This record gives sequence, structure tokens and C-alpha cells, in this order.
Amino acid sequence: MPAGPPGYARRLARRWRKALRRPAFDLLGRFLHSDEGRRVAAEAVRGFTPPAPLVVPPSPYVSTRPEPMAAAAPPAPVFITARFRSGSTLLWQIFRHVHGATAFYEPHNGRRWFDAARLDRQVDPSHRGVDNYWREYEGMEALGRWHRASWGTKQLYMTEACADGDMRAYLDYLVAHAPGRPVLQFNHVDFRLPWLRHHYPAARIIHLYRNPRDQWFSTLKTPDVTPRDISTTDFRSFDQYYLVAWARDLSVQFPFLDPDQEPRPYRLFYLLWRLSHALGVQHAHCSIAYERLLAEPDETITTMLEAAEWPGVDVAPLAALVAPGNGGRWVSWAPAAWFEEHEAACEEVLAREFGRAGTPAMPGSAARRTRT
Repeated sequence: MPAGPPGYARRLARRWRKALRRPAFDLLGRFLHSDEGRRVAAEAVRGFTPPAPLVVPPSPYVSTRPEPMAAAAPPAPVFITARFRSGSTLLWQIFRHVHGATAFYEPHNGRRWFDAARLDRQVDPSHRGVDNYWREYEGMEALGRWHRASWGTKQLYMTEACADGDMRAYLDYLVAHAPGRPVLQFNHVDFRLPWLRHHYPAARIIHLYRNPRDQWFSTLKTPDVTPRDISTTDFRSFDQYYLVAWARDLSVQFPFLDPDQEPRPYRLFYLLWRLSHALGVQHAHCSIAYERLLAEPDETITTMLEAAEWPGVDVAPLAALVAPGNGGRWVSWAPAAWFEEHEAACEEVLAREFGRAGTPAMPGSAARRTRT
């Protein structure tokens, strides 16, 4: 064998062996591609019997581990929707006393309950028995990355197709981080209920409403000095609950709410009340009149808890939180005929826009109906 560098002889030997084998492989390949070769291969396949399936039992020396249990689904949140000055704080306070509940007060409120460094700790004296609104938000400073002050007055009408990633993330955080079953009491979502139901289909929604005349009177900070026939323009200095701002924003969907075209603020208020009530009745699982809550607290709270799918709650201590109301104070501000005149004009607007058959009925016996 010729001399060469180390390993040369081994490489040369491998080349010779491959060369000697190549003719045999070529012959075999030509045979398999011939008619005779394909016949022989087919007969070999037909004569092949695969082995029977083998069942392998558990090893007698390894303990059998149970299948892991599926994680229990978190409890569905409860959403309370109501207009300003409708008794929603009382309803929030009732759920605040339900064992196992975490009741969040007005999540969209511009006071940013989660912001301990800048929190306004003032409490409305008309909210009897309430010493703070923010206890449930403690330790939730992370909410600040999503909260938007504009939620209180902008894009108030939201259908299923609307998008607000910050609002969704904000509410998701509250629901996910509540120590107990989350209860969120809103005053800014009555025109966003379709959006809420779409994104939180498992949530239970309770709708609270109040006699519009009593509610209107309650929104007037100084009714004694608020003129009965004040114009919408002049009402801005008396407007504590965003009436004009809401009407302007919602006039995109409901042009008859345009405050530049409607000079009487009570008519704007009443039209907003009617539309809000209609949406609440349509989308909530339970619609309750504030007057009924005051008159029949045990029965009303039981109805709400059933609609919320919240069994096993002792209703008696919750009903004890309800104090007698002082309805009918509106008569000191304007006679019934004054209200009837403006309300009748608003009903004509609703009938023109939606048809008389489709105009939502005034609250009455429907308040006792629970929808699932």
C-alpha cells in the first residue's frame, strides 16, 4: 500500500470497500424497480402479520397517582347599575356587609379611590352609616395605569362592538384581585350595559332606579335657590351630576338630548332617566325600585340576592341597614302639574323617536320581575 500522511491508508481502504459494494446495490435497485421485483415485494407485504396490540398494565411497584383536580371557576362578579342620587350607595353598603363579598364603590369615579397619596377622604353626609368609600381599593395602586377620568363624561354609550382596552383591563384587575366575590357598584354604565354583558357574560347585573321627581330634587344642591324654570345654559352652575355633559355626549346617539336644542334641564334629566331605565330593564337580571327597597327591605334584598345567585345569606342584618326614606320632597319645589307637563312633552319625544309601542313603560309592576 502506498505511503502517505497518517490516516491515508484507512481512507483509501474505505473508498475501495464502497467501490466493491456499489455494483451489488445497483443490481438490487434495478431488481426492485422491475416488474418481478415489485411482485416479490407485494407478496412479502401481504404475507406480513403485524403483532397483536399489547396492553401494558400499571406497574405493581409504582403507586398510581390520582388525576389532578380542575381548578374551581372564580365566582361571577355582581354589577350594580344606577343613576346618580338613586340610592345606589345604600345598595353598595348592603353588599359591603354580605359575608364573602368585596364591594367596590363607583369604580369609574374621578376621585381615584386606589390613589392613597392623593385621595380625597371627604364623605357625603347624606350617605348614612358610610365612613369611607375606598377601603376595598387599598393596595391596588396598579389601577392607576388604566384609570381614565374621561370615563365619567365621555363615550358613555358603548355597544358590544365598542373597544376600550383600559376599561377592560381596569375592571379585569378589580375582579381578579378582589379577596371575595367582587361586587362593583356603578353610576356610569347604564348606557354601557351591552358592552359589560358582552365582556362579562357570567356577571349578574342588578339595576336600581328611583322616582325621577325625587331623584331630580336630590340632585339639586340648593333647591331653594334653584329657579324652577331655569334654562339649560344657566343650569351649568347648579349642575353637580354632569347632566349637561352627559346629554351632550349622548346626543351623538340620541340627537334630542342636545343641550343646545333643549332649553329646559328637567326635560333633559327626564329623557336621560327614561333611556337609562329602559337599558337597565333590558340588560339587568333584576330591576328594583328604590322605594320598594325602603318599604320592603327583607323581600327586596332576598330578590336581589336570588338574582345575583348568592345563596345562604342572612337577610335580617342587611335589612336593618335600610332606614325609612323621605320621598315626595319634590312637591316643595314644583307642583305635580309642572312635572306632568314636562314629562308628557318628553313622552311625545320618545314616542316620535321609538314609536309608542316601543317606548319603555313607566316603572310599576315590572319592578318585581326577575329576569335570568
